[in-house]
Amino acid sequence: CCAGLRNLLQGLSFSAKYYSKHNPPQTMCPYRKIGPKKCHILDCSKSTCTHRTAPPGSILPCRFFSCKEGAKVPSKRKQNTSIVTSDLLHKKLLKTEQKNWNDISPTYKAMTKRIKEKLEELHNMYTLNSGSPRMRFGENVYFEENGCIFLAKADDGEGNAEILFSVEDLGFSDAFIQRIRISPDQRYMAISLKSENSEEATCITVKLGNLPVVEKVIPSVFSFEWAANDVLYYTTQKNLKCQNVFMTTFTYQKHTKLVYTEQDARFFVDLYCTKDRRFLTINSSSKTTSEVWLVDCRHPFESPSLVQARTTGVLYHVEHRKDQLYILTTYGEPAEYKAILTDNYIDGINLDTYLASSGKENWQLVYALEKKTKLVDFEMFSDDCIMFLKNAGHLYLNVISFVSHSVQSIKLPTWACEFELESHPEHTTSTCYFQLSSPVHPPKHFAYSFKENNLIEQAVQEVPIITNCHTTRLLAKSKDETLVPITVFHNKNSKELHRRPLLVHVYGAYGIDLNMSFKEEKLMLVEEGWILAYCHVRGGGEQGLSWHRDGCQHNKVQGLHDLRACITLLHQRGFSQPNHTALAAASAGGVLAGALCNTDPALIRAMVLQAPFVDVLNTMMKTHLPLTIEEQEEWGNPLEDEKCMKYIKSYCPYQNIKPQCYPSVFITAYENDERIPLTGILQYVQKLRKAALDRASRTSKKGNWIPNIILDVRASGSHCDSSWEHSLNE
Repeated sequence: CCAGLRNLLQGLSFSAKYYSKHNPPQTMCPYRKIGPKKCHILDCSKSTCTHRTAPPGSILPCRFFSCKEGAKVPSKRKQNTSIVTSDLLHKKLLKTEQKNWNDISPTYKAMTKRIKEKLEELHNMYTLNSGSPRMRFGENVYFEENGCIFLAKADDGEGNAEILFSVEDLGFSDAFIQRIRISPDQRYMAISLKSENSEEATCITVKLGNLPVVEKVIPSVFSFEWAANDVLYYTTQKNLKCQNVFMTTFTYQKHTKLVYTEQDARFFVDLYCTKDRRFLTINSSSKTTSEVWLVDCRHPFESPSLVQARTTGVLYHVEHRKDQLYILTTYGEPAEYKAILTDNYIDGINLDTYLASSGKENWQLVYALEKKTKLVDFEMFSDDCIMFLKNAGHLYLNVISFVSHSVQSIKLPTWACEFELESHPEHTTSTCYFQLSSPVHPPKHFAYSFKENNLIEQAVQEVPIITNCHTTRLLAKSKDETLVPITVFHNKNSKELHRRPLLVHVYGAYGIDLNMSFKEEKLMLVEEGWILAYCHVRGGGEQGLSWHRDGCQHNKVQGLHDLRACITLLHQRGFSQPNHTALAAASAGGVLAGALCNTDPALIRAMVLQAPFVDVLNTMMKTHLPLTIEEQEEWGNPLEDEKCMKYIKSYCPYQNIKPQCYPSVFITAYENDERIPLTGILQYVQKLRKAALDRASRTSKKGNWIPNIILDVRASGSHCDSSWEHSLNE
């Protein structure tokens, strides 16, 4: 239930959380980005990879352009010639890179074998034992493992669990379970399945009972929620866009109808149910503006009602408690999230009449965030509201009591960098369950008890504790004196840190946080003496919405200055040195990584990119791509603004390649990536390799170093998510 909210918070990236033992809780990104979310190696998200950012999930850092090209040109002859020429060039470049990869990959065979064995060992030790998130529903607990959905009694343990659904039994062996929704009376279950090679998911609706029966299969679905026991609302996805909402029923009068259509190409539609299930919300949002429509779950067949007409620059999300609406919004100063209460009661009043008198001019402030604080997620209960906050790299849990009108702030363990809120369909529960993790700490179960007013560390089926890893938080001073947070992990037993290899991570786009959930490969690196650094540069969301605004559009170069300052400080503090430093980025993170590679190649020895966005200018000039219009809120509009065009050109990685001594570069790309055109990556690699060779030919120094520039084009896999097996091979 909280997935839609989480992506809304992460720069309005919409995510679908999926529960899989093979894929630790993450966020896939159907954004055109959060999130983070939250692919195993590709740091997609939330969010969190929550609509344009990752997605409120786990918003996954992704890039949102489709590669389905077909440029509009004046004449049919020119169009055909252009497409044929482009297609031939693409095939030639791809064939060349595939040959290069086939020639060089055997060099790494022994290393690959060793790493794979180590990762499998860590996966079996930590991830398999940590369990997947649970969905608690009264006495029942629903969970997913190995492509199966189980039902267990809360008091019986999982040994007596009953299988409700199996992906393999239905012939979907290549798909994974992405989202699960149980109807209020637990008679129906809706599941979305997604393959690794497609962005679109399929919704399977199952009637539960002694023998579960598949009732309906709905293709190309993004989000869905039960408005009533047998009424399901869902959104459809086409060309990476979600703009239509449908309602379908499962009674003897079965029917489906369209209930809402979004006309603005910048907006993406997502569904969410309020915690008490009184309302289903239709959330239509761009990266900076949102609008919410309510469906009364007591009257699910009535038309949706508008809460507050969209106002440019204002984001908001709606919750409900005891006949009052609670609104999370950026309305008012400062333009960060605040909790707002409407001053009227709904009970006994027509919904449209109530909403007409509850416009933003009548909103009452309940709670405002402190400066430079990120609201990561929040959950509403009958007498309390829990907020998960991030400040200066630390996670906090704030409990707002509606009974005592007090706020209690609890600092979570210092090692924690990410949290995963477990589903609580019942708002009257007395306990909030969640998991904490970091890149090198497997998920650990915690609970907050409202009755006891304390945090409980659960020890059920816990994985071994990581004790030999040290976490350090630094602040680097950027070019304009802004302090930029850095999170550093290293082995406590490591000596002479200045001689150790350093892997730096960066993203800095869409208001999405760097994905810092547990990854086996990160723990492996630390155990082998590596230092890991996460640079929380502007453009991301680590310090609130203003942190994002200060690093997007005409401020994008600020993120580059921040990254440079972070790496420089790490070296000054004795964490490695330039010739032992590598830089890693995925998707839109490739913009800052590629830019640094051009401006400060001497700061790093190697760069590792996954599905990188490296040609901002040419992509933003192609308005026929389905996501170009909405992306203008992040990058600007170079077609109509000459200053914007010049500004993008000044930092765009592809545009600024020149003959110089570059670091070695390894890039992974996907043939069927719908968000990052493969042609742009192929051209980037060719141009970068030529520049490096040109520089080498112009200098006759003895021992002149020529970097390795390698591209691995994967025939399978997609931009935002992958199974454990696929990411292990990668």
